[in-house]
Amino acid sequence: MTRRLVVAITGASGAAFGVRALEALQGVDGVETHLVVSKAGALTAYSELGLELKDLKAKADVAYDNNDIGAAIASGSFVTDGMIIAPCSAKTLGALANGLCDNLVARAADVILKERRRLVMLFRETPLHLAHIRNMEAVTEMGAIVYPPVPALYARPDSIETMVDHTVGRVLDLFDIDADMVNRWSGVRGQ
Repeated sequence: MTRRLVVAITGASGAAFGVRALEALQGVDGVETHLVVSKAGALTAYSELGLELKDLKAKADVAYDNNDIGAAIASGSFVTDGMIIAPCSAKTLGALANGLCDNLVARAADVILKERRRLVMLFRETPLHLAHIRNMEAVTEMGAIVYPPVPALYARPDSIETMVDHTVGRVLDLFDIDADMVNRWSGVRGQ
């Protein structure tokens, strides 16, 4: 049985997280990716990675326009394992925290929440103000997992790519997908 995973890329810094998730999932048998990119997400991906929207769409099995509120992923009857928003902008976080579904990213995530499926949001904003914290609390209470992409320095990353891979691997762990990207902790050595 094919597993479906929705990936959204929104306008915060860190487009590499969404792109690497798509690339990692290409190598996993039985996983079908469904991509939606916000307008600001496309701008950020181009600015940070030099990737155009068509390049992003080519990394997914199925891609949707963010204005297509009638897309398959906008319905709870379209069964998925969940959704990753990587990166997640403050606008997207705020929309979900307040039930505002005026685009496909927000609607698809809202569907994930109402169907009690897994939603992982790589919220990329710093420093935080009170609205960010309250919105993170609200989506957490709704069942989402807020996963700021903070580097795991215990893994001793030697590059930005290694840091991104470790974070993406840990996010995929939340869906029981091992893409062999994580330098797993084996305890403190030498004690």
